[in-house]
Amino acid sequence: MTITYEWRGDFANASLNALHAEGFGSPVESTDWRSRVERHSLGWVCAWDDGSLIGFVNVAWDGGDHAFVLDTVVARSHRSHGVGAALVAAAAEGARAAGCEWLHVDFEDHLRRFYVEACGFRPTPAGLIAL
Repeated sequence: MTITYEWRGDFANASLNALHAEGFGSPVESTDWRSRVERHSLGWVCAWDDGSLIGFVNVAWDGGDHAFVLDTVVARSHRSHGVGAALVAAAAEGARAAGCEWLHVDFEDHLRRFYVEACGFRPTPAGLIAL
Protein backbone atom coordinates (compact mmCIF):
# COMPACT_ATOMS: atom_id res chain seq x y z
CA MET A 1 0.00 0.00 0.00
CA THR A 2 1.63 3.23 -1.20
CA ILE A 3 -0.42 6.19 -0.05
CA THR A 4 0.21 9.72 -1.28
CA TYR A 5 -1.08 12.93 0.25
CA GLU A 6 -1.86 16.03 -1.76
CA TRP A 7 -2.53 19.55 -0.44
CA ARG A 8 -5.38 21.10 -2.45
CA GLY A 9 -5.54 17.90 -4.52
CA ASP A 10 -7.83 17.53 -7.50
CA PHE A 11 -10.76 15.25 -6.68
CA ALA A 12 -14.08 14.29 -8.24
CA ASN A 13 -17.20 15.27 -6.30
CA ALA A 14 -18.62 11.77 -6.78
CA SER A 15 -15.54 10.20 -5.15
CA LEU A 16 -15.67 12.52 -2.15
CA ASN A 17 -19.42 12.06 -1.76
CA ALA A 18 -18.94 8.27 -1.73
CA LEU A 19 -16.08 8.53 0.78
CA HIS A 20 -18.16 10.77 3.06
CA ALA A 21 -21.13 8.40 2.89
CA GLU A 22 -18.96 5.44 3.83
CA GLY A 23 -17.02 7.30 6.50
CA PHE A 24 -19.94 8.99 8.21
CA GLY A 25 -22.54 6.27 7.65
CA SER A 26 -24.88 8.40 5.61
CA PRO A 27 -26.50 8.09 2.18
CA VAL A 28 -24.44 9.18 -0.82
CA GLU A 29 -25.30 12.79 -1.58
CA SER A 30 -24.53 14.98 -4.56
CA THR A 31 -22.71 17.79 -2.74
CA ASP A 32 -20.55 20.02 -4.91
CA TRP A 33 -17.50 19.72 -2.65
CA ARG A 34 -15.20 21.30 -5.22
CA SER A 35 -17.14 24.59 -5.21
CA ARG A 36 -17.55 24.48 -1.44
CA VAL A 37 -13.87 24.04 -0.59
CA GLU A 38 -12.69 26.46 -3.26
CA ARG A 39 -15.08 29.11 -1.91
CA HIS A 40 -14.63 28.61 1.85
CA SER A 41 -11.43 26.74 2.60
CA LEU A 42 -7.79 27.56 3.02
CA GLY A 43 -7.10 24.12 1.61
CA TRP A 44 -7.75 20.43 1.91
CA VAL A 45 -5.75 17.24 1.81
CA CYS A 46 -6.54 14.21 -0.31
CA ALA A 47 -5.09 10.78 0.42
CA TRP A 48 -4.71 8.50 -2.57
CA ASP A 49 -3.99 4.82 -2.92
CA ASP A 50 -3.39 3.69 -6.49
CA GLY A 51 -5.52 6.53 -7.89
CA SER A 52 -8.43 6.01 -5.48
CA LEU A 53 -9.46 8.68 -2.99
CA ILE A 54 -9.14 6.96 0.39
CA GLY A 55 -8.94 9.97 2.73
CA PHE A 56 -9.82 13.64 2.97
CA VAL A 57 -9.65 16.52 5.40
CA ASN A 58 -10.94 20.07 4.88
CA VAL A 59 -9.09 23.07 6.32
CA ALA A 60 -11.33 26.10 6.80
CA TRP A 61 -9.95 29.37 8.13
CA ASP A 62 -10.74 32.84 9.37
CA GLY A 63 -8.62 34.58 6.73
CA GLY A 64 -5.86 35.22 9.28
CA ASP A 65 -4.10 33.19 11.95
CA HIS A 66 -6.66 30.46 12.65
CA ALA A 67 -7.35 27.33 10.60
CA PHE A 68 -9.90 24.64 11.42
CA VAL A 69 -9.90 20.92 10.64
CA LEU A 70 -13.26 19.68 9.35
CA ASP A 71 -14.60 16.47 7.82
CA THR A 72 -11.62 14.19 8.45
CA VAL A 73 -12.54 10.90 6.81
CA VAL A 74 -10.67 7.72 5.86
CA ALA A 75 -12.05 4.75 3.93
CA ARG A 76 -12.75 1.76 6.17
CA SER A 77 -10.26 -0.35 4.24
CA HIS A 78 -7.44 2.05 5.17
CA ARG A 79 -8.23 2.80 8.81
CA SER A 80 -5.80 2.00 11.63
CA HIS A 81 -2.79 2.48 9.33
CA GLY A 82 -1.98 6.11 10.20
CA VAL A 83 -3.78 7.62 7.22
CA GLY A 84 -5.96 9.94 9.33
CA ALA A 85 -3.00 11.21 11.36
CA ALA A 86 -1.03 11.77 8.15
CA LEU A 87 -3.95 13.72 6.65
CA VAL A 88 -4.06 15.98 9.72
CA ALA A 89 -0.26 16.41 9.67
CA ALA A 90 -0.43 17.47 6.01
CA ALA A 91 -3.29 19.84 6.87
CA ALA A 92 -1.18 21.37 9.66
CA GLU A 93 1.75 21.82 7.28
CA GLY A 94 -0.47 23.44 4.65
CA ALA A 95 -1.95 25.83 7.22
CA ARG A 96 1.51 26.64 8.60
CA ALA A 97 2.84 27.33 5.09
CA ALA A 98 -0.10 29.71 4.53
CA GLY A 99 0.89 31.71 7.62
CA CYS A 100 -1.62 30.37 10.13
CA GLU A 101 -0.49 30.21 13.74
CA TRP A 102 -3.23 27.96 15.13
CA LEU A 103 -5.01 24.82 13.97
CA HIS A 104 -8.28 24.05 15.75
CA VAL A 105 -10.46 20.96 15.80
CA ASP A 106 -13.76 20.09 17.45
CA PHE A 107 -14.49 16.43 18.02
CA GLU A 108 -16.81 14.07 19.82
CA ASP A 109 -15.40 12.35 22.88
CA HIS A 110 -14.93 9.00 21.14
CA LEU A 111 -12.42 10.71 18.80
CA ARG A 112 -10.32 12.19 21.64
CA ARG A 113 -7.65 9.48 21.41
CA PHE A 114 -7.22 10.09 17.67
CA TYR A 115 -7.01 13.89 17.79
CA VAL A 116 -5.11 14.26 21.07
CA GLU A 117 -2.82 11.22 21.07
CA ALA A 118 -2.34 10.43 17.37
CA CYS A 119 -2.46 13.98 15.99
CA GLY A 120 -1.03 16.00 18.89
CA PHE A 121 -3.87 18.44 19.59
CA ARG A 122 -4.04 19.87 23.12
CA PRO A 123 -7.45 19.73 24.79
CA THR A 124 -8.81 23.23 25.42
CA PRO A 125 -12.05 24.60 26.83
CA ALA A 126 -14.49 25.56 24.11
CA GLY A 127 -18.11 26.47 23.72
CA LEU A 128 -20.85 25.46 21.35
CA ILE A 129 -24.36 26.67 20.57
CA ALA A 130 -26.65 24.35 18.64
CA LEU A 131 -28.41 26.38 15.96
